[in-house]
Amino acid sequence: MAQKLWEKSVQVNKDIERFTVGRDREMDLYLAKHDVLGSMAHITMLESIGLLTKEELRQLLAELKEIYAMAERGEFVIEEGVEDVHSQVELMLTRNLGDIGKKIHSGRSRNDQVLLDLKLFTRAEIKEVAEAVEQLFHVLVMQSERYKDVLMPGYTHLQIAMPSSFGLWFGAYAESLVDDMMFLQAAFKMCNRNPLGSAAGYGSSFPLNRTMTTRLLGFDSLNYNVVYAQMGRGKMERNVAFALASVAGTISKLAFDACMFNSQNFGFVKLPDDCTTGSSIMPHKKNPDVFELTRAKCNKLQSLPQQIMMIANNLPSGYFRDLQIIKEVFLPAFQELKDCLQMTTYIMNEIKVNEHILDDDKYLLIFSVEEVNRLAREGMPFRDAYKKVEAVACGRLLAMLPDELKPDYDDVLDCADGEVLELVKAADKLSAYIKCVEELKAGNAEFRRAAEQTRAALDAMHLPELDYFMEHCAESFSMTLDELE
Repeated sequence: MAQKLWEKSVQVNKDIERFTVGRDREMDLYLAKHDVLGSMAHITMLESIGLLTKEELRQLLAELKEIYAMAERGEFVIEEGVEDVHSQVELMLTRNLGDIGKKIHSGRSRNDQVLLDLKLFTRAEIKEVAEAVEQLFHVLVMQSERYKDVLMPGYTHLQIAMPSSFGLWFGAYAESLVDDMMFLQAAFKMCNRNPLGSAAGYGSSFPLNRTMTTRLLGFDSLNYNVVYAQMGRGKMERNVAFALASVAGTISKLAFDACMFNSQNFGFVKLPDDCTTGSSIMPHKKNPDVFELTRAKCNKLQSLPQQIMMIANNLPSGYFRDLQIIKEVFLPAFQELKDCLQMTTYIMNEIKVNEHILDDDKYLLIFSVEEVNRLAREGMPFRDAYKKVEAVACGRLLAMLPDELKPDYDDVLDCADGEVLELVKAADKLSAYIKCVEELKAGNAEFRRAAEQTRAALDAMHLPELDYFMEHCAESFSMTLDELE
């Protein structure tokens, strides 16, 4: 069994070792090739300051290139009893080169080694995520142009609102990805600073050339303060997680739309047959499994910043083993997001749009706003235009009802009695207020302003019936069942 870099004369309890190592061997496989690259830059610098000979450097570089190729092929393994990737690389070098292999650790600690590995890994992964986002962006822009003249109903509060287009729908998500790329760009810049040479957070007495390793590894600059280099552990992962969460938020919303629009009740789009599954009992089903899983995975990714914050919060300066746990949630997140982006790109490229949605009678009133605006442009006062279109809308609504129900609703929709009409309008506004209250009870704080404005409008009506309801009944809509008892 290989001796650990830090191992002293006391044998560590096996259960303690299992607990402290945790999943590090598994997680460190993500970092293997980046650890090798960091070691290659480090020993090149060590040779330049006289801590290695040219021949030792040549031998070490040759072996490290072999290990890198092994990691690229997916053949790199961390052996049983070896604690982490750093120890495994040094063990492999020592087996082949003897004591020369032990020299690579001069002037560095596992602390700055893992910092470097994480930054190199994250930098490379951000590039791949950005490329995947770009591919999806181009597909969305293509579909936006293709369907720019195909109308679809716009919804607010899941109620039919105004005419829109599939061009706008596809384009909206394309523009959302543009904003997400700004987060990714900022995250990349944060990763692109070199921590190597900070050692355990307090530097090294060796005359290390940190500028040289910065150049060799392609960093923009270095972490100048060695204490802060260690403080950046956890902070870097958290900020990158926010960028990943931003992309995931866009994809999650798109997935929700696609699931809803694919349902028979909407019928706006048709997902590719090879991306849906059927039911074991209901032959008519086409389930949007891919987008359902995408939505769930992306929602999980949006919790990543909070997970990292909960692990790293309230730690003083310096290194703590708490930070090791961040790897377990952070490193796999990139592949999960790339998978979601790949699936979404494929489906968005193959998706088919219903070009005749507005032929359905339930969308007859969707152009009412445009009709009001047309009348206003022709010189009619806006309020008069609104009333005129409202009367037409009432007539069309009545026409859609069964004959036996028309008399009952006619008295309400076309009421000459001002008192009754006032009550009808109050009931409509009260319904909107109750909706806002229920949303607030469910935790949707964005409804707060609407609730306040609607309540003010209700109070301004000064209707005794309404005032009674607000005093004696309205509060119950914000209460739980237990509170009602």
